[in-house]
Amino acid sequence: MKSQRRLFLSVALTLLCLTASADERPNFLFIIADDASRDSMGAYGSTYVETPNFDRIAKEGVLFTQAYNCNPKCAPARACLLTGRYSWQLKEACNHNPFLSDEWAFYPFLFEDAGYFVGFTGKGWGPGIYRGIDGGPTKFKQLNPAGHPFNEKTSRPPYKGISNVDYAGNFKDFLTRRPEKKPFCFWLGTKEPHRGYGKNNWKLDGRDLAKVQVPAYYPDNQTIRGDLADYAIEVEWYDRHIGLALQHLEHSNLLDNTVIIATSDHGMPFPRVKGQIYDDGFHVPLAVRWGAKIKPQRTVTDFVSFPDVAPTLLDIAGIPIHPQMTGTSFKAQLIAAESGRIDANRDHALLGKERHDIGRTDGDRLSVSYPSRAIRTDDYLYVHNFKPNRWPGCDPQYGLLNCDSSPTKTYLESILKSDPEYRFYEMSFGKRPQEELFHIASDPDCINNLANHPELQQTKTRLWTLLKRELTSQKDPRILGDGDIFDFYPNCRIERQQDLYRKPDYNPVEIFNSKYGADKK
Repeated sequence: MKSQRRLFLSVALTLLCLTASADERPNFLFIIADDASRDSMGAYGSTYVETPNFDRIAKEGVLFTQAYNCNPKCAPARACLLTGRYSWQLKEACNHNPFLSDEWAFYPFLFEDAGYFVGFTGKGWGPGIYRGIDGGPTKFKQLNPAGHPFNEKTSRPPYKGISNVDYAGNFKDFLTRRPEKKPFCFWLGTKEPHRGYGKNNWKLDGRDLAKVQVPAYYPDNQTIRGDLADYAIEVEWYDRHIGLALQHLEHSNLLDNTVIIATSDHGMPFPRVKGQIYDDGFHVPLAVRWGAKIKPQRTVTDFVSFPDVAPTLLDIAGIPIHPQMTGTSFKAQLIAAESGRIDANRDHALLGKERHDIGRTDGDRLSVSYPSRAIRTDDYLYVHNFKPNRWPGCDPQYGLLNCDSSPTKTYLESILKSDPEYRFYEMSFGKRPQEELFHIASDPDCINNLANHPELQQTKTRLWTLLKRELTSQKDPRILGDGDIFDFYPNCRIERQQDLYRKPDYNPVEIFNSKYGADKK
């Protein structure tokens, strides 16, 4: 693997020397929120969250309406971004909190090897432990797969729960340290609006709860509206740093030669959204600005996914796309003159998940996954749940740990079975059938499962057939009959598992090695 990487880099560097000088190559600023839903952005119609800076990128560039994260949890979604691969092609990195090895090529280091100045601030890849392929220290020991850290600048946040990391200030520091005329590639990852944030910050901020939009899968009350209003404050903090970063680029005369991508890793940290296989969990915001290279005020409906991001960035920079990458560049969608569907073949996205958080059991097996695969088209979302006997949000006895603690979660857990509102608890935490089918135009919140409707059986079969065919071509272990390996990849939070299950001798690393062997990781 390492010799292959050295050969690839040698060829890449040769080509770069022939095609472009450093001062001609574009810069890259990748801005990613932690847990911000697509519909929280003004450009997508939000009325209670104000995001003028994200909206500016969309107005001065292109807004994607069909962008998807591939796997709706932080670590696997970010691994897809960095490697250009689908999560089921990433072995242990398909799970949350994995031991991530350096067998994968990460695009920031490909940029660095090609002569770019590379860094990140805030949250890069994670959570998990990044280590060498042999289980020992990686040569990037002091780094993150997102690059070299720039986290020295801090600021005083306005409310409890907001990080004191000065993301834009650290980006400015990065620009100051950049060698003259050297192109850069920077990852700006805010920790907002990840939980936890201060309860009732909305009161301190003078928010009007009447403006809050409540999804159909929640009861409409002050608790839910207040929680969503607190969330809105955090999304706006992310947006604030977008604006400050744009100012730093303008003051440095770098704005027009910088490709700016603004997105989020997955949906908001609320029940039935984050970590779940419904539209609000994996349908993400995506806006791109690139000076005069992109015709402004365009809206593109082509389906793009996180595995496509790394190939796109490399394609724009003139760096050969690494052979490990299975995503495809959407540079053509960026530079096209028209809006709408640019490539008729980009008409669907593949989605999936395995083990996100601990706290799910199956017999005497601990920390197992909730494996699902899905396909999203313009009209439908089809979901196949491989283990419908398991709890999607983790076992209730362990606290439904695949859902962040929140006032909304607490409220849902308090609803009695005899209460008519109990259906909201079931929608978030109840067991699910093997197949789910939703008509997105009429049911964007994915409430009404149409999988058993007689008139839609051909549609369901067609989508399942297409999903299986493409996953088979991508050698997805879950489709090929080897999917249980995802249950056995070790979760790095070993002590937390020992405490949770009251098994002090529980060692998932030893269990994995005894079943599969270290050579099969």
